[in-house]
Amino acid sequence: MHARLATLALALIAASAQAQTAPADDLKAMLAEVSPARIEARIRKLVGFGTRHTLSDIGSDTRGIGAARRWITTELSACSKQAGGRLQVEEQSFIEPAGTRVNQPTELVNVVATLPGRGVSKSRVLVVSGHYDSRNSDVMDALGEAPGANDDASGTAAVMELACVMARRQFDATLVFMTVPGEEQGLLGAAQWAREARAANTNVEAMITNDIVGSSRGDAGQYDPKRLRLFADGLDPLVRLLTAANANRPPSEADAKSVTAMQAELLPLLQAGANEDLPTHQLGRHIKSAAEAAMPGFTVQLIQRRDRYLRGGDHIPFLERGYAAVRISEPFENFAHQHQNPRTENGVVYGDLPEFVDFAYVADVARANLAGLATLAWAPAPPKAVKLDARELTNDSTLEWQASDDPEVAGYRIVWRDTDSAAWQQFKDVGKATRVTLPVSKDNVVFGVQAVSRKGYASLASYPLPRR
Repeated sequence: MHARLATLALALIAASAQAQTAPADDLKAMLAEVSPARIEARIRKLVGFGTRHTLSDIGSDTRGIGAARRWITTELSACSKQAGGRLQVEEQSFIEPAGTRVNQPTELVNVVATLPGRGVSKSRVLVVSGHYDSRNSDVMDALGEAPGANDDASGTAAVMELACVMARRQFDATLVFMTVPGEEQGLLGAAQWAREARAANTNVEAMITNDIVGSSRGDAGQYDPKRLRLFADGLDPLVRLLTAANANRPPSEADAKSVTAMQAELLPLLQAGANEDLPTHQLGRHIKSAAEAAMPGFTVQLIQRRDRYLRGGDHIPFLERGYAAVRISEPFENFAHQHQNPRTENGVVYGDLPEFVDFAYVADVARANLAGLATLAWAPAPPKAVKLDARELTNDSTLEWQASDDPEVAGYRIVWRDTDSAAWQQFKDVGKATRVTLPVSKDNVVFGVQAVSRKGYASLASYPLPRR
Protein backbone atom coordinates (compact mmCIF):
# COMPACT_ATOMS: atom_id res chain seq x y z
CA MET A 1 0.00 0.00 0.00
CA HIS A 2 2.82 2.42 0.88
CA ALA A 3 4.39 1.92 -2.55
CA ARG A 4 1.09 2.81 -4.23
CA LEU A 5 0.65 5.91 -2.13
CA ALA A 6 4.21 6.95 -2.89
CA THR A 7 3.48 6.57 -6.60
CA LEU A 8 0.36 8.73 -6.30
CA ALA A 9 2.33 11.31 -4.33
CA LEU A 10 4.93 11.50 -7.11
CA ALA A 11 2.11 11.90 -9.61
CA LEU A 12 0.64 14.78 -7.62
CA ILE A 13 3.90 16.75 -7.67
CA ALA A 14 4.78 16.06 -11.30
CA ALA A 15 4.42 18.91 -13.79
CA SER A 16 4.55 19.40 -17.52
CA ALA A 17 6.57 22.09 -19.31
CA GLN A 18 4.67 21.70 -22.56
CA ALA A 19 2.89 24.76 -23.93
CA GLN A 20 -0.87 24.47 -23.76
CA THR A 21 -3.65 25.77 -25.97
CA ALA A 22 -6.70 27.42 -24.49
CA PRO A 23 -8.77 24.88 -22.53
CA ALA A 24 -11.94 25.63 -24.50
CA ASP A 25 -10.15 24.72 -27.73
CA ASP A 26 -8.66 21.66 -26.04
CA LEU A 27 -12.10 20.49 -24.92
CA LYS A 28 -13.48 20.70 -28.45
CA ALA A 29 -10.43 18.87 -29.80
CA MET A 30 -10.67 16.11 -27.20
CA LEU A 31 -14.37 15.57 -27.86
CA ALA A 32 -13.58 15.21 -31.57
CA GLU A 33 -10.73 12.79 -30.87
CA VAL A 34 -12.91 10.24 -29.05
CA SER A 35 -13.08 7.31 -31.46
CA PRO A 36 -15.99 4.85 -31.73
CA ALA A 37 -13.70 2.60 -33.80
CA ARG A 38 -11.09 2.38 -31.03
CA ILE A 39 -13.81 1.78 -28.46
CA GLU A 40 -15.29 -1.01 -30.59
CA ALA A 41 -11.88 -2.64 -31.07
CA ARG A 42 -11.22 -2.61 -27.33
CA ILE A 43 -14.64 -4.01 -26.44
CA ARG A 44 -14.20 -6.82 -28.95
CA LYS A 45 -10.71 -7.55 -27.63
CA LEU A 46 -12.00 -7.81 -24.06
CA VAL A 47 -14.83 -10.10 -25.19
CA GLY A 48 -12.23 -12.22 -26.98
CA PHE A 49 -10.73 -13.34 -23.67
CA GLY A 50 -13.76 -15.62 -23.29
CA THR A 51 -14.31 -14.86 -19.63
CA ARG A 52 -12.99 -12.17 -17.37
CA HIS A 53 -14.52 -13.63 -14.22
CA THR A 54 -12.61 -12.40 -11.18
CA LEU A 55 -11.72 -16.00 -10.22
CA SER A 56 -10.83 -17.11 -13.76
CA ASP A 57 -7.41 -18.08 -15.12
CA ILE A 58 -4.62 -15.59 -14.45
CA GLY A 59 -1.80 -17.49 -16.20
CA SER A 60 -3.06 -17.78 -19.76
CA ASP A 61 -2.13 -15.13 -22.32
CA THR A 62 -5.34 -15.63 -24.28
CA ARG A 63 -8.14 -16.41 -21.83
CA GLY A 64 -9.27 -15.19 -18.45
CA ILE A 65 -8.92 -12.15 -16.27
CA GLY A 66 -5.14 -12.25 -16.09
CA ALA A 67 -4.77 -11.97 -19.85
CA ALA A 68 -7.36 -9.17 -19.95
CA ARG A 69 -5.61 -7.23 -17.19
CA ARG A 70 -2.18 -7.48 -18.83
CA TRP A 71 -3.63 -6.32 -22.15
CA ILE A 72 -5.28 -3.29 -20.51
CA THR A 73 -1.96 -2.38 -18.89
CA THR A 74 -0.14 -2.71 -22.22
CA GLU A 75 -2.71 -0.55 -24.01
CA LEU A 76 -2.58 2.21 -21.40
CA SER A 77 1.22 2.08 -21.34
CA ALA A 78 1.26 2.55 -25.12
CA CYS A 79 -0.99 5.59 -24.76
CA SER A 80 1.34 6.97 -22.11
CA LYS A 81 4.31 6.56 -24.43
CA GLN A 82 2.47 8.44 -27.17
CA ALA A 83 1.78 11.24 -24.66
CA GLY A 84 5.41 11.59 -23.63
CA GLY A 85 5.16 9.33 -20.59
CA ARG A 86 2.93 11.66 -18.60
CA LEU A 87 0.33 8.97 -17.91
CA GLN A 88 1.66 6.90 -15.02
CA VAL A 89 0.38 3.33 -15.40
CA GLU A 90 0.64 0.71 -12.69
CA GLU A 91 -0.90 -2.54 -11.57
CA GLN A 92 -1.96 -2.33 -7.92
CA SER A 93 -2.40 -5.82 -6.49
CA PHE A 94 -3.93 -6.91 -3.20
CA ILE A 95 -5.14 -10.12 -1.61
CA GLU A 96 -8.88 -10.38 -1.19
CA PRO A 97 -9.73 -12.75 1.68
CA ALA A 98 -12.22 -15.56 1.22
CA GLY A 99 -15.81 -14.38 1.43
CA THR A 100 -19.32 -14.90 0.12
CA ARG A 101 -18.32 -14.62 -3.56
CA VAL A 102 -14.60 -15.36 -3.27
CA ASN A 103 -14.02 -18.99 -2.30
CA GLN A 104 -10.38 -18.58 -1.25
CA PRO A 105 -7.85 -15.80 -0.69
CA THR A 106 -7.26 -14.35 -4.16
CA GLU A 107 -4.92 -11.80 -5.67
CA LEU A 108 -6.83 -9.02 -7.43
CA VAL A 109 -5.24 -6.26 -9.50
CA ASN A 110 -6.48 -2.73 -10.14
CA VAL A 111 -5.02 -1.16 -13.28
CA VAL A 112 -4.53 2.53 -12.49
CA ALA A 113 -3.32 5.28 -14.84
CA THR A 114 -2.61 8.63 -13.17
CA LEU A 115 -2.32 11.94 -15.02
CA PRO A 116 -0.62 14.42 -12.67
CA GLY A 117 -2.09 17.86 -12.11
CA ARG A 118 -0.25 21.12 -11.60
CA GLY A 119 -0.15 24.06 -9.25
CA VAL A 120 -2.29 24.41 -6.15
CA SER A 121 -4.93 22.04 -7.54
CA LYS A 122 -2.64 19.04 -8.08
CA SER A 123 -3.71 17.58 -4.74
CA ARG A 124 -7.32 17.45 -5.96
CA VAL A 125 -7.97 13.96 -7.35
CA LEU A 126 -10.70 13.11 -9.87
CA VAL A 127 -11.31 9.39 -10.42
CA VAL A 128 -13.10 7.71 -13.32
CA SER A 129 -13.57 3.94 -13.47
CA GLY A 130 -14.97 0.92 -15.26
CA HIS A 131 -14.75 -2.71 -14.15
CA TYR A 132 -12.99 -5.22 -16.36
CA ASP A 133 -14.35 -8.40 -14.76
CA SER A 134 -17.39 -10.18 -16.18
CA ARG A 135 -19.90 -12.89 -15.21
CA ASN A 136 -22.65 -15.08 -16.59
CA SER A 137 -25.80 -16.48 -14.98
CA ASP A 138 -23.85 -18.11 -12.14
CA VAL A 139 -21.84 -15.47 -10.30
CA MET A 140 -19.40 -18.19 -9.17
CA ASP A 141 -18.82 -19.72 -12.63
CA ALA A 142 -15.16 -18.95 -13.31
CA LEU A 143 -14.85 -21.32 -16.30
CA GLY A 144 -17.88 -20.73 -18.53
CA GLU A 145 -18.18 -18.11 -21.25
CA ALA A 146 -18.80 -14.63 -19.87
CA PRO A 147 -18.23 -12.15 -22.71
CA GLY A 148 -19.26 -9.06 -20.73
CA ALA A 149 -19.43 -6.77 -23.76
CA ASN A 150 -21.75 -4.25 -22.14
CA ASP A 151 -21.14 -5.17 -18.49
CA ASP A 152 -18.57 -3.85 -18.39
CA ALA A 153 -16.24 -3.90 -21.37
CA SER A 154 -18.18 -0.80 -22.46
CA GLY A 155 -17.23 1.13 -19.33
CA THR A 156 -13.66 -0.17 -19.40
CA ALA A 157 -13.22 0.85 -23.05
CA ALA A 158 -14.69 4.29 -22.31
CA VAL A 159 -12.23 4.84 -19.46
CA MET A 160 -9.30 3.66 -21.60
CA GLU A 161 -10.34 6.08 -24.34
CA LEU A 162 -10.59 8.93 -21.83
CA ALA A 163 -7.11 8.16 -20.49
CA CYS A 164 -5.54 8.03 -23.93
CA VAL A 165 -7.20 11.22 -25.19
CA MET A 166 -6.74 13.28 -22.03
CA ALA A 167 -3.11 12.19 -21.44
CA ARG A 168 -1.95 14.59 -24.15
CA ARG A 169 -3.27 17.63 -22.25
CA GLN A 170 -2.42 19.38 -19.02
CA PHE A 171 -4.95 19.77 -16.21
CA ASP A 172 -4.84 21.47 -12.84
CA ALA A 173 -6.35 18.60 -10.85
CA THR A 174 -4.88 15.10 -10.92
CA LEU A 175 -6.88 12.57 -12.95
CA VAL A 176 -6.98 8.87 -12.08
CA PHE A 177 -8.26 6.47 -14.76
CA MET A 178 -8.99 3.13 -13.16
CA THR A 179 -10.13 -0.29 -14.39
CA VAL A 180 -10.91 -2.65 -11.55
CA PRO A 181 -11.79 -6.34 -10.98
CA GLY A 182 -14.14 -7.89 -8.48
CA GLU A 183 -17.17 -5.71 -9.16
CA GLU A 184 -19.41 -8.71 -9.75
CA GLN A 185 -18.03 -10.38 -6.62
CA GLY A 186 -18.85 -7.42 -4.36
CA LEU A 187 -17.23 -4.17 -5.64
CA LEU A 188 -13.89 -5.49 -4.39
CA GLY A 189 -11.35 -3.61 -6.51
CA ALA A 190 -13.03 -0.25 -6.07
CA ALA A 191 -13.46 -0.82 -2.34
CA GLN A 192 -9.75 -1.54 -1.94
CA TRP A 193 -8.75 1.69 -3.73
CA ALA A 194 -11.32 3.79 -1.84
CA ARG A 195 -10.28 2.27 1.48
CA GLU A 196 -6.62 3.10 0.90
CA ALA A 197 -7.49 6.59 -0.35
CA ARG A 198 -9.44 7.40 2.81
CA ALA A 199 -6.71 5.96 5.05
CA ALA A 200 -4.18 8.21 3.29
CA ASN A 201 -6.47 11.28 3.42
CA THR A 202 -6.38 11.49 -0.37
CA ASN A 203 -8.41 14.47 -1.55
CA VAL A 204 -10.79 12.66 -3.90
CA GLU A 205 -13.02 15.52 -5.02
CA ALA A 206 -15.03 13.47 -7.49
CA MET A 207 -15.49 9.88 -8.66
CA ILE A 208 -17.41 8.63 -11.71
CA THR A 209 -18.02 4.97 -12.49
CA ASN A 210 -19.16 3.86 -15.94
CA ASP A 211 -21.04 0.59 -15.75
CA ILE A 212 -23.32 -0.79 -18.49
CA VAL A 213 -22.94 2.15 -20.86
CA GLY A 214 -23.07 0.18 -24.12
CA SER A 215 -26.62 0.21 -25.46
CA SER A 216 -29.11 2.85 -26.49
CA ARG A 217 -31.91 0.27 -26.89
CA GLY A 218 -34.25 -1.18 -24.26
CA ASP A 219 -35.91 -4.56 -23.98
CA ALA A 220 -39.28 -3.13 -25.10
CA GLY A 221 -37.87 -1.57 -28.25
CA GLN A 222 -37.07 1.83 -26.75
CA TYR A 223 -34.33 3.75 -28.52
CA ASP A 224 -32.60 6.92 -27.36
CA PRO A 225 -28.96 7.39 -28.43
CA LYS A 226 -28.87 10.91 -27.01
CA ARG A 227 -29.46 10.21 -23.32
CA LEU A 228 -27.68 8.62 -20.40
CA ARG A 229 -28.64 8.13 -16.77
CA LEU A 230 -26.56 9.70 -14.02
CA PHE A 231 -27.24 8.36 -10.53
CA ALA A 232 -26.18 10.90 -7.92
CA ASP A 233 -27.19 10.63 -4.28
CA GLY A 234 -24.75 10.93 -1.40
CA LEU A 235 -27.39 10.76 1.32
CA ASP A 236 -28.43 7.09 1.30
CA PRO A 237 -24.97 5.52 1.92
CA LEU A 238 -24.18 8.24 4.46
CA VAL A 239 -27.35 7.51 6.45
CA ARG A 240 -26.71 3.77 6.29
CA LEU A 241 -23.16 4.04 7.61
CA LEU A 242 -23.90 6.62 10.27
CA THR A 243 -26.90 4.62 11.43
CA ALA A 244 -24.75 1.52 11.75
CA ALA A 245 -22.12 3.49 13.66
CA ASN A 246 -24.70 4.65 16.19
CA ALA A 247 -26.44 1.28 16.59
CA ASN A 248 -25.31 -2.15 17.60
CA ARG A 249 -23.56 -2.62 14.26
CA PRO A 250 -20.40 -0.54 14.56
CA PRO A 251 -18.23 -0.19 11.45
CA SER A 252 -15.13 -2.27 11.06
CA GLU A 253 -11.88 -0.81 12.29
CA ALA A 254 -10.90 -0.14 8.68
CA ASP A 255 -14.04 1.93 8.10
CA ALA A 256 -14.05 3.78 11.41
CA LYS A 257 -11.99 6.57 9.85
CA SER A 258 -14.62 6.94 7.13
CA VAL A 259 -17.35 7.40 9.71
CA THR A 260 -15.32 10.00 11.56
CA ALA A 261 -14.59 11.88 8.34
CA MET A 262 -18.23 11.87 7.29
CA GLN A 263 -19.39 13.04 10.67
CA ALA A 264 -16.98 15.97 10.48
CA GLU A 265 -17.53 16.87 6.83
CA LEU A 266 -21.09 15.91 5.97
CA LEU A 267 -23.18 15.84 9.15
CA PRO A 268 -23.15 19.66 9.48
CA LEU A 269 -24.58 19.83 5.95
CA LEU A 270 -27.39 17.46 6.82
CA GLN A 271 -28.15 19.35 10.00
CA ALA A 272 -28.41 22.52 7.89
CA GLY A 273 -30.94 20.95 5.51
CA ALA A 274 -28.55 20.13 2.66
CA ASN A 275 -29.89 16.63 2.06
CA GLU A 276 -30.06 17.48 -1.67
CA ASP A 277 -26.84 19.50 -1.68
CA LEU A 278 -24.16 17.10 -0.53
CA PRO A 279 -20.96 17.00 -2.63
CA THR A 280 -22.33 14.09 -4.68
CA HIS A 281 -25.38 16.14 -5.67
CA GLN A 282 -23.12 19.04 -6.66
CA LEU A 283 -21.01 16.66 -8.77
CA GLY A 284 -24.12 15.37 -10.54
CA ARG A 285 -25.23 18.92 -11.34
CA HIS A 286 -21.78 19.76 -12.68
CA ILE A 287 -21.57 16.74 -14.99
CA LYS A 288 -25.07 17.33 -16.35
CA SER A 289 -24.38 21.00 -17.04
CA ALA A 290 -20.94 20.45 -18.58
CA ALA A 291 -21.96 17.51 -20.78
CA GLU A 292 -25.12 19.12 -22.10
CA ALA A 293 -23.27 22.38 -22.86
CA ALA A 294 -20.54 20.52 -24.74
CA MET A 295 -22.91 18.14 -26.56
CA PRO A 296 -25.99 20.02 -27.87
CA GLY A 297 -28.99 17.72 -28.08
CA PHE A 298 -27.59 15.21 -25.59
CA THR A 299 -29.43 14.78 -22.27
CA VAL A 300 -27.99 13.70 -18.94
CA GLN A 301 -30.90 12.40 -16.89
CA LEU A 302 -29.99 13.28 -13.32
CA ILE A 303 -31.49 10.71 -10.94
CA GLN A 304 -31.27 11.38 -7.22
CA ARG A 305 -30.71 7.76 -6.23
CA ARG A 306 -27.45 6.04 -5.45
CA ASP A 307 -28.23 3.37 -8.10
CA ARG A 308 -31.00 1.26 -9.61
CA TYR A 309 -33.08 -1.00 -7.38
CA LEU A 310 -31.35 -4.30 -6.47
CA ARG A 311 -28.13 -3.13 -8.13
CA GLY A 312 -24.92 -1.40 -7.15
CA GLY A 313 -21.72 -0.12 -8.71
CA ASP A 314 -18.14 0.82 -7.94
CA HIS A 315 -19.10 4.33 -6.86
CA ILE A 316 -20.69 2.95 -3.69
CA PRO A 317 -17.42 2.18 -1.81
CA PHE A 318 -16.46 5.82 -2.42
CA LEU A 319 -19.83 7.08 -1.19
CA GLU A 320 -19.49 4.93 1.90
CA ARG A 321 -16.22 6.69 2.69
CA GLY A 322 -17.62 10.18 2.32
CA TYR A 323 -16.45 10.94 -1.22
CA ALA A 324 -18.59 12.52 -3.94
CA ALA A 325 -19.28 9.66 -6.38
CA VAL A 326 -21.79 8.99 -9.17
CA ARG A 327 -22.73 6.21 -11.57
CA ILE A 328 -23.29 6.58 -15.30
CA SER A 329 -25.43 4.00 -17.14
CA GLU A 330 -27.28 3.64 -20.42
CA PRO A 331 -30.87 4.97 -20.71
CA PHE A 332 -32.54 1.53 -20.76
CA GLU A 333 -31.51 -1.99 -19.89
CA ASN A 334 -32.11 -5.34 -21.57
CA PHE A 335 -31.70 -8.03 -18.93
CA ALA A 336 -31.48 -10.75 -21.59
CA HIS A 337 -28.03 -9.31 -22.29
CA GLN A 338 -26.82 -9.00 -18.70
CA HIS A 339 -25.60 -11.75 -16.37
CA GLN A 340 -26.69 -14.46 -18.83
CA ASN A 341 -25.06 -17.58 -20.24
CA PRO A 342 -24.78 -17.06 -24.02
CA ARG A 343 -27.51 -19.14 -25.68
CA THR A 344 -30.60 -19.03 -27.87
CA GLU A 345 -33.98 -20.08 -26.47
CA ASN A 346 -37.27 -19.91 -28.40
CA GLY A 347 -35.60 -17.67 -30.94
CA VAL A 348 -34.34 -15.23 -28.31
CA VAL A 349 -30.60 -14.63 -28.11
CA TYR A 350 -29.28 -14.33 -24.56
CA GLY A 351 -25.86 -13.16 -23.48
CA ASP A 352 -23.78 -10.01 -23.11
CA LEU A 353 -22.48 -10.02 -26.68
CA PRO A 354 -20.85 -7.25 -28.76
CA GLU A 355 -23.61 -7.35 -31.38
CA PHE A 356 -25.87 -5.73 -28.80
CA VAL A 357 -23.48 -2.82 -28.14
CA ASP A 358 -23.89 0.58 -29.82
CA PHE A 359 -20.28 1.71 -30.18
CA ALA A 360 -21.17 5.24 -31.30
CA TYR A 361 -23.28 5.57 -28.16
CA VAL A 362 -20.38 4.44 -25.95
CA ALA A 363 -18.27 7.13 -27.60
CA ASP A 364 -20.88 9.75 -26.67
CA VAL A 365 -20.91 8.47 -23.09
CA ALA A 366 -17.13 8.89 -23.06
CA ARG A 367 -17.54 12.44 -24.36
CA ALA A 368 -20.02 13.26 -21.58
CA ASN A 369 -17.50 11.97 -19.04
CA LEU A 370 -14.76 13.97 -20.70
CA ALA A 371 -16.71 17.23 -20.61
CA GLY A 372 -17.49 16.82 -16.91
CA LEU A 373 -13.97 15.74 -15.95
CA ALA A 374 -12.04 18.26 -18.03
CA THR A 375 -14.07 21.29 -16.96
CA LEU A 376 -13.78 20.23 -13.33
CA ALA A 377 -10.06 19.50 -13.63
CA TRP A 378 -9.49 23.00 -15.07
CA ALA A 379 -11.60 24.59 -12.32
CA PRO A 380 -10.41 25.59 -8.83
CA ALA A 381 -11.32 23.82 -5.60
CA PRO A 382 -14.73 24.67 -4.13
CA PRO A 383 -14.79 27.63 -1.72
CA LYS A 384 -14.33 26.86 1.96
CA ALA A 385 -16.11 28.07 5.09
CA VAL A 386 -19.17 29.27 3.16
CA LYS A 387 -21.76 30.80 5.47
CA LEU A 388 -25.24 32.27 5.12
CA ASP A 389 -25.88 35.06 7.62
CA ALA A 390 -29.04 34.08 9.48
CA ARG A 391 -28.62 36.28 12.54
CA GLU A 392 -31.30 38.82 11.61
CA LEU A 393 -34.76 38.89 10.11
CA THR A 394 -34.36 40.28 6.59
CA ASN A 395 -35.55 39.55 3.08
CA ASP A 396 -32.02 39.93 1.73
CA SER A 397 -29.38 37.19 1.83
CA THR A 398 -25.78 37.71 2.88
CA LEU A 399 -23.19 35.08 2.08
CA GLU A 400 -19.52 34.97 3.02
CA TRP A 401 -16.64 32.58 2.45
CA GLN A 402 -12.91 32.17 2.82
CA ALA A 403 -10.67 33.63 0.11
CA SER A 404 -8.82 31.01 -1.92
CA ASP A 405 -5.02 30.91 -2.06
CA ASP A 406 -5.16 29.54 -5.62
CA PRO A 407 -3.69 32.16 -8.01
CA GLU A 408 -5.90 30.76 -10.78
CA VAL A 409 -9.06 31.94 -9.01
CA ALA A 410 -10.36 35.02 -10.79
CA GLY A 411 -13.45 35.44 -8.64
CA TYR A 412 -16.54 33.84 -7.20
CA ARG A 413 -20.03 33.05 -8.39
CA ILE A 414 -23.19 32.78 -6.30
CA VAL A 415 -25.74 30.34 -7.71
CA TRP A 416 -29.27 29.68 -6.54
CA ARG A 417 -32.38 27.74 -7.40
CA ASP A 418 -35.95 27.25 -6.22
CA THR A 419 -36.25 24.55 -3.59
CA ASP A 420 -38.15 22.26 -5.98
CA SER A 421 -35.53 22.52 -8.75
CA ALA A 422 -32.74 19.97 -9.17
CA ALA A 423 -30.49 22.34 -11.16
CA TRP A 424 -29.09 25.81 -10.55
CA GLN A 425 -31.34 28.40 -12.18
CA GLN A 426 -29.67 31.78 -11.57
CA PHE A 427 -26.21 33.09 -10.80
CA LYS A 428 -24.29 36.27 -10.07
CA ASP A 429 -20.55 36.77 -10.51
CA VAL A 430 -19.21 38.88 -7.66
CA GLY A 431 -15.52 39.24 -8.48
CA LYS A 432 -13.08 38.71 -5.64
CA ALA A 433 -15.49 39.74 -2.91
CA THR A 434 -15.85 37.28 -0.04
CA ARG A 435 -18.99 38.76 1.50
CA VAL A 436 -21.99 39.67 -0.64
CA THR A 437 -25.61 40.68 0.04
CA LEU A 438 -28.26 39.86 -2.57
CA PRO A 439 -31.87 41.07 -2.72
CA VAL A 440 -33.07 37.45 -2.72
CA SER A 441 -34.86 35.88 0.23
CA LYS A 442 -32.89 33.04 1.82
CA ASP A 443 -36.21 31.56 2.89
CA ASN A 444 -37.28 30.84 -0.69
CA VAL A 445 -34.19 29.48 -2.49
CA VAL A 446 -31.13 27.28 -2.10
CA PHE A 447 -27.74 28.96 -2.52
CA GLY A 448 -24.30 27.75 -3.50
CA VAL A 449 -20.95 29.46 -4.00
CA GLN A 450 -18.43 28.54 -6.69
CA ALA A 451 -14.84 29.60 -7.34
CA VAL A 452 -14.18 30.57 -10.96
CA SER A 453 -10.85 30.24 -12.74
CA ARG A 454 -9.24 32.86 -14.97
CA LYS A 455 -10.40 30.85 -17.99
CA GLY A 456 -13.98 30.78 -16.72
CA TYR A 457 -14.26 27.25 -15.29
CA ALA A 458 -16.38 27.01 -12.15
CA SER A 459 -15.79 24.68 -9.22
CA LEU A 460 -18.38 22.47 -7.62
CA ALA A 461 -20.77 24.56 -5.55
CA SER A 462 -20.33 24.80 -1.81
CA TYR A 463 -23.50 24.82 0.28
CA PRO A 464 -23.59 27.66 2.87
CA LEU A 465 -24.00 26.67 6.50
CA PRO A 466 -26.11 29.13 8.49
CA ARG A 467 -24.33 31.66 10.69
CA ARG A 468 -26.51 32.12 13.74
